[in-house]
Amino acid sequence: MTYNIAILGASGYTGAELIRLIAGHSSIEIKALGAFSKAGQAVAQVYPHLRHLDLPPMVAFDQIDWTGIDLCFCALPHKTSQEVISGLPRDLRIVDLSADFRLRDPEAYQKWYGNPHAAVEMQGEAVYGLTEFYRDEIAGARLVAGTGCNAATGQFALRPLIEAGVIDLDDIILDLKAAVSGAGRALKENLLHAELSEGYHAYATGGSHRHLGEFDQEFSKVAGREVRIQFQPHLIPANRGILGTAYVKAEAQAVLDTLASAYQDEPFIEVLPMGEVPSTRHVRGSNYCHIGVAADRLPGRTVVVAALDNLTKGSSGQALQNANLMLGINEVEGLMMAPLFP
Repeated sequence: MTYNIAILGASGYTGAELIRLIAGHSSIEIKALGAFSKAGQAVAQVYPHLRHLDLPPMVAFDQIDWTGIDLCFCALPHKTSQEVISGLPRDLRIVDLSADFRLRDPEAYQKWYGNPHAAVEMQGEAVYGLTEFYRDEIAGARLVAGTGCNAATGQFALRPLIEAGVIDLDDIILDLKAAVSGAGRALKENLLHAELSEGYHAYATGGSHRHLGEFDQEFSKVAGREVRIQFQPHLIPANRGILGTAYVKAEAQAVLDTLASAYQDEPFIEVLPMGEVPSTRHVRGSNYCHIGVAADRLPGRTVVVAALDNLTKGSSGQALQNANLMLGINEVEGLMMAPLFP
């Protein structure tokens, strides 16, 4: 059986990544592509690397005929998603790649994103889209809220450890390096080549990064008590990839055993042997996440390193993984491609 899908926000990086992934999918066909400023253009004009594909043109949202569309990916900016999704057909299954439905508490959304929640009536039906931990809920959901790419990386490294109680919950530091595509495709002065290359810098210092809302929500939920981590992201001059390094108070073998047990049946999570740590080069362009564990020289301290591709496993690959579950398709369909190297 073939399912028809639409992508809103097809001209952005995550929209293009969805098109790339779905091109290799045997059971999904792209029937509509929605865009704002690029409406009226062919995909080949916007993304020449996709010119070999037979795709519909990008059109304004109000020109899309939703008849026969089984699922919609919304790869839109924050706040825009709430407004657009509120106007979509109520029987349409939706995977939202923005932050607009990730936080269950509307007050938390306003705190971290600076504006009131515009679709509170829909928030209750949204399922958090971290596939490996919400698989059953996602399969039966109408609306799935994809995680933040930074939030996914940190949770893959830390969530099983917090749930199992093998680390000190009051002493967790997450240091994260993120590639520039995570900031989106819109023109920004600080992302110009001359401004970004040949160095990297910390941003959202002092606990102001929006993905802390997800960490607070999810870590506190699995711990059964309030958990607040120290988190510092950095922007690196690379196109793709996230490397998250967590510093925890625990015995390294217990950490490795917990992660290996939690992910032993997961097709996209690879836990490395003790002492080996991953690189973003090892997961580039793939839906895989690699996790490494190393004992620190200080007794009772451990380092956990997680690497994933922010556009794939951190966003569009996760979205397709969730869509597969929602449509009753094999979860790994369209996602088993090997990473690109070098």
